Amino acid sequence: MVSMKGWILLLLWGTTSVLGQRILKPALTRVQIGQRTFSPLVMLSLESTRSSSRRGDPTFTYVRRTCNITCPMGHVNADCDTCMCEDATLHGKVSLEDGSPAADARVYLQAKKLKLLTMADNRGMFRIPGVCPDGKNTLKIKKAKYATATVTVPESNRRNLAIQVQLHRSGKPYVFRSPEDKARRVGQSVSLCCDARGSPAPDRYLWYHNGSLLDPSLYKYKNNLILKNLKREQSGEYFCKASSAGGSAKSQVAKLAVIGRQEAACDSQPQSHLIRLPHDCFQKTTNSFYYDVGKCPAKTCVGKLDKGLRCKDNVSYCCGVSKMETRDISCDGYTLPTKVIVECGCKICTETKILVRGRATAADNGEPLRFGHIYMGNKRVSMTGYKGTFSIHVPADMERLVLTFVDRLQKFVNTTKVLPFKENGGAVFHDIKLLRKKAPVTLESTETNMISLGEMEEDNPIAELEIPPNAFYRKNGEVYSGKVKASVTFLDPRNISTAPVTQSDLNFVDEEGDVFPLRTYGMFSVDFTDERGTESLNAEKVKVHLDAAQVKMPEHVQEMKLWSLNPETGLWEEEGDFNLERSTRRKREERTFLVGNMEIKERRLFNLDVPESRRCYVKVRAYRSERFLQSEQIQGVVISIINMEPEPGFSSNPRAWGRFDSVVTGPNGACVPAFCDEQNPEAYGAYILASMGGEELEAVPSAPKLNPTAIGVPQPYLNKLNYRRTDHEDSNIKKTAFSINMAKPSPNSPEENNGPIYAYENLSECEEAPYTAAHFRFYRIEGDRYDYNTVPFSEDDLMSWTDDYLAWWPKPMEFRACYIKVKINGPQEVNVRSRNMGGTHPRTIGKLYGIRDVRSIRDPQQRDVSAACLEFKCSGMLFDQDRVDRTLVKVIPQGNCRRVSVNSMLHEYLVNHLPMATNNDTSEYTMLAPLDPLGHNYGIYTVTDQDPRIAKEIALGRCFDGTSDGTSRIMKSDVGVGLTFTCSERSTTEQSIFQSQRNLGQQSPRESGRQSPRDSVRQSPRDSGRQSPGDLGQQSPRDSRWQSPRDSVRQSPRDSVRQSPRDSGRQSPEDLGQQSILVLPGQSPVYRRPPASRHNNQARIPMTGQRPTY
Repeated sequence: MVSMKGWILLLLWGTTSVLGQRILKPALTRVQIGQRTFSPLVMLSLESTRSSSRRGDPTFTYVRRTCNITCPMGHVNADCDTCMCEDATLHGKVSLEDGSPAADARVYLQAKKLKLLTMADNRGMFRIPGVCPDGKNTLKIKKAKYATATVTVPESNRRNLAIQVQLHRSGKPYVFRSPEDKARRVGQSVSLCCDARGSPAPDRYLWYHNGSLLDPSLYKYKNNLILKNLKREQSGEYFCKASSAGGSAKSQVAKLAVIGRQEAACDSQPQSHLIRLPHDCFQKTTNSFYYDVGKCPAKTCVGKLDKGLRCKDNVSYCCGVSKMETRDISCDGYTLPTKVIVECGCKICTETKILVRGRATAADNGEPLRFGHIYMGNKRVSMTGYKGTFSIHVPADMERLVLTFVDRLQKFVNTTKVLPFKENGGAVFHDIKLLRKKAPVTLESTETNMISLGEMEEDNPIAELEIPPNAFYRKNGEVYSGKVKASVTFLDPRNISTAPVTQSDLNFVDEEGDVFPLRTYGMFSVDFTDERGTESLNAEKVKVHLDAAQVKMPEHVQEMKLWSLNPETGLWEEEGDFNLERSTRRKREERTFLVGNMEIKERRLFNLDVPESRRCYVKVRAYRSERFLQSEQIQGVVISIINMEPEPGFSSNPRAWGRFDSVVTGPNGACVPAFCDEQNPEAYGAYILASMGGEELEAVPSAPKLNPTAIGVPQPYLNKLNYRRTDHEDSNIKKTAFSINMAKPSPNSPEENNGPIYAYENLSECEEAPYTAAHFRFYRIEGDRYDYNTVPFSEDDLMSWTDDYLAWWPKPMEFRACYIKVKINGPQEVNVRSRNMGGTHPRTIGKLYGIRDVRSIRDPQQRDVSAACLEFKCSGMLFDQDRVDRTLVKVIPQGNCRRVSVNSMLHEYLVNHLPMATNNDTSEYTMLAPLDPLGHNYGIYTVTDQDPRIAKEIALGRCFDGTSDGTSRIMKSDVGVGLTFTCSERSTTEQSIFQSQRNLGQQSPRESGRQSPRDSVRQSPRDSGRQSPGDLGQQSPRDSRWQSPRDSVRQSPRDSVRQSPRDSGRQSPEDLGQQSILVLPGQSPVYRRPPASRHNNQARIPMTGQRPTY
């Protein structure tokens, strides 16, 4: 570009020198006259040709510049890159996501190069003259931290047009669908897919195999990767990387298994899986009370494929049971049948449902979030109940569940949580803690306002907010003048009790798309409204003054950043940096502050965090008892970790927590992420705790001295980790957590490279670690109850379900739990057993489904009364859904007991729904279980749920309470009773079943195997068939607790029937014309029809799906 002042000189110089030609030619393309610049239509062409002169003198040629643009309206502009209409004017308005104006947004014209046309004013308004409304002009609107918006000027005959544009916050892509694990044979093909969204939308995908980039030009992929004619070497791990102008994000890793054409799809040999046998089933061959029934790991295998290449196979195949055999186990005086897996094979995967349940309550006093809204992204998916309970169905393709809990009454801060779940199906219970909003304070908008961020009275605030005068404005962009109600709620990490309230999971995505953790120094929620509290206000030019003295790790001072939470992804996004400043405040001492700038608009939750790269994983397993058997591991346990920053010099007195995270245990335990340090073992500490269904599990004790075998970690590494259970120094403290030093394992120390701490890059080693590798342990006190299933099934692993006629649960996606309440009159608590056999189905008549044992619980109000909630197998369809089976249930109390009454309504129901069972023995009770979901008026409690444990917990809570819609942890023995027995006192030399089992529980399986079956329990021959077959721990019945989210199940209309007080204690007339049934193992039932004179007016009511029997 040249100005007119030097025009003549430059032109003359250019005619006589080659250098002048090089300068003059590009300069003539832009000419400035005064304050205006334009492109000339006539250009001076300088050409040096040998033909014009022997000396090569330059010649001058005038060339008119051509323009190929044709304008349907208006004319071509001077730059020949667009059409102009002098009489047309475009009016526009640019707003942000919350509706506030996008002040200073820049408006560009899309041409050969972007042309800046104008900028939006403080109201977000702009005006552009000369833009033709021909439907071909494209505008781009840009603003810092927001994605570029593209809009086309619409075609119109009007000369004054108006458009509105909304800008969306710019962010990194978010992968919402990752590739799935698949298995193929050599020569077959596979399709792996990955989808991401974001603002701006991802426009590039890259695929990686075992960490190496696959050449895009060779594989021709986009968001889906197609591999044809597979070879063995193509097995391994695959993931994709989605990128946009906002950044990148990586998907989860998918495993592709490629096997030979004739190779077996699954290992046919079952893995070992031990079940505990009854107390009188000691096995001399194994010298233990355990029996190996086998197990098939439910991993992906190669099945029948359709011809199409799809992201998700139409049918999923898993390794499962292909052949089972019935084995008869010899016990003391009887034979116990069990099904044993003898062969595994590839079959269609068991279809399951994934659920997340929980309760949302206040962190300070437990007040429930009543009828709060639950959002998944921007969509409301559920509500909490009156007691704060909730239930969420997790979509099958969901890999990261992000829920936001919103209080309609605005008493609590909106809380966003990332909740782990069981990927193989079933329910996980989460206890959501909410932070109560601070009471608003009144600010004057025309003054400088300072708000402290800190909740520790004896310590200085961690930070302060500085709001300058006239910083508040309405959503329409107008400056607000007047009084402001400000509610600023701060989560102070110096208070360890606030750790469970942490929002999200404190992760962010870096520029390469990898997820990294954050170490928090506090997070705060901001809510500004007008004086009446009816209009939300924004604030600009707000400063955050972070006291550098509160940052105890010097390396964190330079890395401190300000973050805001994206409630849709649950990830934290960077808002800005901090700068060091020195100032004198309050106490007149000079202090150093980290100062950051922020603007409070659509996001109201902020975080003072530091990215932390010193990361490890902690291996944790949960068990059913203190025996810590591999076969008794529990899935679905929520393992939580609180990372601590110790006070310098006081490792046992942590100064503050820095991170809270949770993981759910799977078939091989859980790997919990945590901060760690290799140089200084005490740089980071951690508290680890476990819960299941709202109940806390116990950790292994550390006093009076460490037991490395029980803890699961060998010495000397255990001493280096400084393992301490919470009651180590005070026995009155709860036993449900332990603390350790997060000492990163040294690569030069062999004893530290086998767990329980794993370096971050060794996650796969942690996840695949064998049971024998070092790990920390929790155990659940099951209480005095024992379950035995003829067909083995783990209620923690729904994929272990087997399609067998003798399966206790006939449907893997619908679990129906049935209980009967048994009242015991007598001075002692007794064991009650239910023996469950096939009753009417021809494939199961006389065959054992399973056994349930439970210990009665003393009524706190009555000295000589106890009660038991006894599970029995519900009647209904079997797995083939062909016909129903009325389960033959025998209720047998232990000891010298006599049946005194049967619930009259239950008896009447059984009489009206024939056949009936023989009840000649008054020491027990036999019935064909009801088909209908009866209620508390019958003494029967039935709950159907998609998770067996949840169904049982809800039913137990109702049974304890004696109602059809309530719940209780205290046994109420006088209400909702089905059966009543009177039991006399047992001899002082006779042990109860659970007493004997407690004694056995103190021994390891190997030690217990040395005990002879004769010595295990002393019992009379009469009682030998009525005693408990299981060891149920040492917890007293009163300590048995479980959470019952009652809101998830509706009361049956039949349950609304009231029982009169007169009927509640009426004795059943056993000889009153009841039809009898006699069932022997392997035989069909023999029915005896009662005399017609006894029941001539009784009509049997056939049930749905039931065939009449005579």
